[in-house]
Amino acid sequence: MALVNFTENLRRHVECPSAEVRAATVREALEAVFQGSPQLKSYILDDQSRLRRHVNVFINGRLARDRIGLSDPIGARDEVFVFQALSGG
Repeated sequence: MALVNFTENLRRHVECPSAEVRAATVREALEAVFQGSPQLKSYILDDQSRLRRHVNVFINGRLARDRIGLSDPIGARDEVFVFQALSGG
C-alpha cells in the first residue's frame, strides 16, 4: 500500500497522521485519507476539488504534475508527501 504523509504544519491545524492506502492515483489516495479525516479535505482541496494553490504533492520526491485531476499514478510501494507552502516575512 502507498504511504501518505503530511507536514507538521498541516498536523498542527488538523489531525492527519500518516496513512497507508490502496490507491492507483493521487486523487484516490487523498480521498482514502479524507474518509478518516474529513476536515482535512478543505485544507488540501478547493471548492472545485483541485489542489489549493499553496499545497504541493510529491510522489517519491517528485512533484505531482496534475493539480486539477490529481491523476498522477502511484504504486503500492510509493510514498506520497503532501505539504502546505509557508510564506511570510
